[in-house]
Amino acid sequence: MRDVAKEVYKKMKVGSMAWIRPVVAKGDNLGSFQAAHTSAKLLEEEGLIAIAQVCRQEDGLIDSIRIQRLA
Repeated sequence: MRDVAKEVYKKMKVGSMAWIRPVVAKGDNLGSFQAAHTSAKLLEEEGLIAIAQVCRQEDGLIDSIRIQRLA
């Protein structure tokens, strides 16, 4: 399973904001995308990013996460 949050983080410049979303063409689905939130929380705990917003569907599944790169 790929680490979507880490992939987005590596492409960002310090201070920039980005959305993390599942990419169907790369094999992501909403079920597997839930691990991206866990990964993003770990990056936040390390002080590398700040999670600005988490968007959820009506059923509670996360469908996108907005982050800002701090370091």
